Amino acid sequence: MPETTKPPLSRRLQARFFRVVNVPMRIILGLPFATPLGRNLMLAFIVGRKTGKTYRQPVSYVRDGDALLTPGGGKWKLNLVGGTPVRLRVRGRDVSVTPELVGDVDEVGTLLQTMAAGNPAAARFVGIQRGTDGSFDRDGVERAVRYGFRIVRWHLPEPTTGAPTSPRPTEPTGA
Repeated sequence: MPETTKPPLSRRLQARFFRVVNVPMRIILGLPFATPLGRNLMLAFIVGRKTGKTYRQPVSYVRDGDALLTPGGGKWKLNLVGGTPVRLRVRGRDVSVTPELVGDVDEVGTLLQTMAAGNPAAARFVGIQRGTDGSFDRDGVERAVRYGFRIVRWHLPEPTTGAPTSPRPTEPTGA
C-alpha cells in the first residue's frame, strides 16, 4: 500500500486524544518511584531519527518472560533502530533495553493475545475486533500491520553475576 494511505478516522482521533493525555502522563511516569499508573505504563526515551532530540513517550507494556511487549501503533516507533539501546523508565527505575519491531502477522496476533491476557485495557486500545473465543480477527491484524502497526518487543539486559546491573522491572504483585 502507498505510504500516503491514511489510517481510519478512529485511529487519527485516538492519536489526537493521546497527544493531550500524554502531557501529564510524562510527568507521572517520569517520577523516580513506582506509581499505580506504572503497573501497565512506562516511559520510553526515544531519540528522533532526523532531529536527534530525545522524546519521552508514554507506552503501555506487558511482561513476557525476559521481555516487555508494547503495541506500536504510533509514529514514535519509526525512531526505533534494531540493536540500538533505548532507555525506559519502568516503575520508577531506568533500564536500558534493545527494541525489536515485530511485523509478522501471525506473531503479532499471538503477541496481542499475550498482551490482552496481561493487560485487558491494551486490547481495547489496539482497535482490532475479537472473536467470540477472544482471539483477534486475522483480517483486522493484517489490516493493522498494513497500516504500520507493530508490536515492540523490548529485550531486557541479561543479568550478570557479581556486577551491578540495570534495574529490572518487577512483576506487579496482586493487591
